[in-house]
Amino acid sequence: MMSAVCILGSGMVSAVGLDAPSSCAAIRCALDNFQETRFLDRGGEWQIAATVPLEQPWRGRSKLVRMAARAIAEALHSVPGCDPGKTPLLLGLAEAERPGRLEGLDIGLLHDIERELGLRFHDSSNVIPRGRVSGAVALLNARKLIYGQGHRHVLIAGVDSFLTGPTLAAYEGRERLLTSQNSNGFIPGEGAAGVVIGAPVVSEEPQLACIGLGFGMEKATVEAEDLPLRADGLTQAVRAALAEARCGLEKMDYRLTDISGEQYYFREAALALSRVLRLGAGPQEMCSPADCIGEIGAAIGCSLLVLALNGHVLMPTPMPSFLLHTGNDGGERTAIVLSFQTVRAAS
Repeated sequence: MMSAVCILGSGMVSAVGLDAPSSCAAIRCALDNFQETRFLDRGGEWQIAATVPLEQPWRGRSKLVRMAARAIAEALHSVPGCDPGKTPLLLGLAEAERPGRLEGLDIGLLHDIERELGLRFHDSSNVIPRGRVSGAVALLNARKLIYGQGHRHVLIAGVDSFLTGPTLAAYEGRERLLTSQNSNGFIPGEGAAGVVIGAPVVSEEPQLACIGLGFGMEKATVEAEDLPLRADGLTQAVRAALAEARCGLEKMDYRLTDISGEQYYFREAALALSRVLRLGAGPQEMCSPADCIGEIGAAIGCSLLVLALNGHVLMPTPMPSFLLHTGNDGGERTAIVLSFQTVRAAS
């Protein structure tokens, strides 16, 4: 437990809710908000997407800033005593090589969010442009900031949008977008999520602790057609996370994933779990939020943490444990083991 960190508070903005409780409730009930957009696919049909319905029709950088600020503000307000000035913000963003990525996205985005919120975060704040694995990387860095540099709290967040013309055109050209002409693809989405991380504290109330983190690299990526898929990267990540947590896959109650509709990622996950599972049955339920909120890229890692923290109240298991796994198109794979625990004072 020395290196365990806890998820203390959360915030989320998605196509199905403008805060964490409503988003999680909608996802748990399998509700979606998929709508026609102003973009046409190659078949001449309107592209379906999961759009965040803010008060005004902001787009591009302006919308990213407002979505991130809203999720971050909710997360901060959910944790009494969390001082932004003493709290580093680690912000996950789209990879530099993402098609249609806004030019200069990293530059000044943290300051734009601070300006929108009217506050300033600790100087250790930084961006993590690693797409879907940004949340797990941020969680690892948060653990170092808490145990290595003595921070009481670290705020990790992610914001992303696939709803730009160049991005949609590029993924449709690669036959990776779900369109009227292609059934093996994802529904583009957008959103933001944030969680406040801290060390476990003595309390009779259960705390959601991250007790295992694992990372791997997959050579047979989604667009590497010449290599056989063995799920080596995800298998490595899951085994490492379970080893750090000192438990087996059969102990997990739920699995939360970033799978967003492409057959490749379903096959990879099935292969990885079949290689890791050695005893009994694996997680009884799998949740893929993209079924409701679309592909949200760098926002998915924190969204899974938010769902684990808030969604447990809707689940039959009183103190559930979770396996989270994510992976980006570049081959990076991550796994996180979460468990609700109580920390009692030493007698």
